[in-house]
Amino acid sequence: MSTHFGDASPSGQHRHHGLPDGHPQSNSWWRWLDNLLRWTERSRQRAAFRNLADDRHLLDDIGFTRQQAMDEADKPFWR
Repeated sequence: MSTHFGDASPSGQHRHHGLPDGHPQSNSWWRWLDNLLRWTERSRQRAAFRNLADDRHLLDDIGFTRQQAMDEADKPFWR
């Protein structure tokens, strides 16, 4: 069973809303949701870096130093 996430427009871009292109609110809701999901994922990834910062073997596996992992973990979620 497939899941339908939106209609493709003739330009090849996906439309995720029912408002006409150019409408002032046509993308605002989806832009906000996209940002929220992106920020949540960044926050999760940065927490994971913080958790593995003390595991030398895992850091060696991904080619990071402890300082690099902590630097990444300390970035704010919006960057």
